[in-house]
Amino acid sequence: MKKILSFSLFLIIGLVLSQVLPGLLGSNYESLEVVTGVLLYIALSFIMINVGREFVLDKTNWRLYIKDYFIAMGTAALPWLFVAFYFIFIILPVEYNTDWEAWKESLLLSRFAAPTSAGILFTMLAAIGLKSSWIYKKIQVLAIFDDLDTILLMIPLQIIMIGMRWQMGVILLIVFVLLWLGWKHMGKYNLKQDWKHILLYSVLVVGVTISIDHYSKMLFGPDGAIHIEVLLPAFVLGMMMKHIHFDSKVERGVSTAISLVFMLLVGLSMPHFIGNTIMTEASMEAGSIMGEQPMLPWGSIAIHVLIVTLLSNIGKMVPLLFYRERLIEERLALSIGMFTRGEVGAGIIFIALGYNIGGPALVISVLTMVLNLVLTGIFVVWVKKLSLRATRKIEAAKA
Repeated sequence: MKKILSFSLFLIIGLVLSQVLPGLLGSNYESLEVVTGVLLYIALSFIMINVGREFVLDKTNWRLYIKDYFIAMGTAALPWLFVAFYFIFIILPVEYNTDWEAWKESLLLSRFAAPTSAGILFTMLAAIGLKSSWIYKKIQVLAIFDDLDTILLMIPLQIIMIGMRWQMGVILLIVFVLLWLGWKHMGKYNLKQDWKHILLYSVLVVGVTISIDHYSKMLFGPDGAIHIEVLLPAFVLGMMMKHIHFDSKVERGVSTAISLVFMLLVGLSMPHFIGNTIMTEASMEAGSIMGEQPMLPWGSIAIHVLIVTLLSNIGKMVPLLFYRERLIEERLALSIGMFTRGEVGAGIIFIALGYNIGGPALVISVLTMVLNLVLTGIFVVWVKKLSLRATRKIEAAKA
């Protein structure tokens, strides 16, 4: 419980700093953002390599994972669609209900609600001792597939926004090559796996992805960048390692420290929204429909944030309808575990900012992310209680 409180505290400190530092540092804040962004990706890569190391797939029963993928797809799709419809039919005036440009902006922005934060989720569940449970093992598969589906669907959404570009095809090819490598060479390579080497691999993964992004920008301009999220290559690298178990005080201490830093950096990565119009002026100049909408009173914003949070989390309840052979407590815990949002959702909001999508819908999206982050500790404690209740039921049935 102490770990959960620590993780939640660091998350909240990061959120507070994300709103305070821009005003204190002024133009220097951009340099800090670059540094914290790189550190965030290194910490995420460290976490995902370790998740990949412990990830086990039964290749003889691969059809089971097709079912898991479609469940994860539904878990990502429903929150996205619920929020997209809410933006169109509630936030925007009625004349935009059938406007294709409004739908494009809404579908892109609302995708923030889709991805589960694999990094936060695995860190929190490991901290409460659920690593050996069915819930943890199943949520590993669903959260990875959930984020993968989000990454894949962002490609056609961006094509809708800017038209077909060959870079999108390259990104899609890289994703499928990485998945093939992970499946083909799972547990094959006997690499050193103490914390120093895992951290080194993390730096290398981030270095490669940043280099691809940087040099593709140099060659093809800012609009021609090939951006690969570190989550997938880091996870696949971990998958390909022959798992060696390390359990020392130093290993646990470093892993916890990096997880705490990750939580702080996720909070810091949130866009500045206090006293900020969130790109409204730029959005209006660019002809963004959402950016043209007048800002709502903060009381109305708060109500919309609560409703969007509720809708996005109801959409995450898809696993409750499946895995009927398991207890309802386990299925509910699985669904609640998928409520966690973080770095991938924040990344989608930054993509939306890049397309000059602003206005009240963006403020609501950012604050919904913030609220979900603040509630993360509560979600995880809820998962633990349901897991313990399920364990007691199973033991009582055996007695």
